[in-house]
Amino acid sequence: MNDFEEVYRLYFRDVYRYALSISRSESMAEEITQETFFKALKGLDSFDGRCRLYVWLCQIAKNTYFSMREKEKRREEDAQEEFDDGIESRLVAKESALEIHRALHSLSEPYKEVFSLRTFGELSFAQIAMLFGKTESWARVTYHRAKLQIKEKLL
Repeated sequence: MNDFEEVYRLYFRDVYRYALSISRSESMAEEITQETFFKALKGLDSFDGRCRLYVWLCQIAKNTYFSMREKEKRREEDAQEEFDDGIESRLVAKESALEIHRALHSLSEPYKEVFSLRTFGELSFAQIAMLFGKTESWARVTYHRAKLQIKEKLL
């Protein structure tokens, strides 16, 4: 471990500068440098000495940078897809709301009014019955018939 500490001490600044030059971001360069030395420690056995240690570390840093960019790109694409899906679902919801609105307004009275009072006015069937001077049972049946008519118009 002492040998690796020496490698870290000797090459940290150089690897950081290299990472900063390719990433143009201090925070990303810090992350790349940290990840580079972590990977180097894990893969120290794979270093065969065919190149200088500094070159090997910079290669790890470069690969780490490209991996981070790829992950960032995928996250951005996922975020864009979520945004697009959100817009699409809102448009579909608006279209659906418009269709429901049209279906509701095509109902004849008393279906339209009973449905509106129950759904939007949040009145009980007893309250609706009192408004029309009818029974609660009449209000329930009228409401359910209105719902069926709306469903038929939407299909």
